[in-house]
Amino acid sequence: MHTSLPDFDMPNEEQVHLAAESFRLLSDPTRIKILWALLQGESNVACLAELADAAPTAVSQHLAKLRLAGLVKGRREGTFVYYSAADDHVRRLLTQGLYHADHIERGDQHPSPSLATADRSTTG
Repeated sequence: MHTSLPDFDMPNEEQVHLAAESFRLLSDPTRIKILWALLQGESNVACLAELADAAPTAVSQHLAKLRLAGLVKGRREGTFVYYSAADDHVRRLLTQGLYHADHIERGDQHPSPSLATADRSTTG
């Protein structure tokens, strides 16, 4: 049935695997808080720990996983490392996830102003 659709396209196995891995990493609330904070600007572990209400060692472990997945990047300055979101794809991915959550939570199709504004800023 799907073969008769002229524009039907499936992602390849590598794309599916990488997308699933990204979603798996985003399934942790602390990681979502960390990423959202990093989308506001560069930060260090201590500040992220405070914002995410988590221990610095836990935040460091989360950041290591997010960095390996290509969702965050680090910049060393002396003995400190400052983290940021890897690129605008991370913003769109996280914004869409939070927009969807807001939609479910509210039970309607009206997003909260802060998420709607964040979404518009990423679409140009």
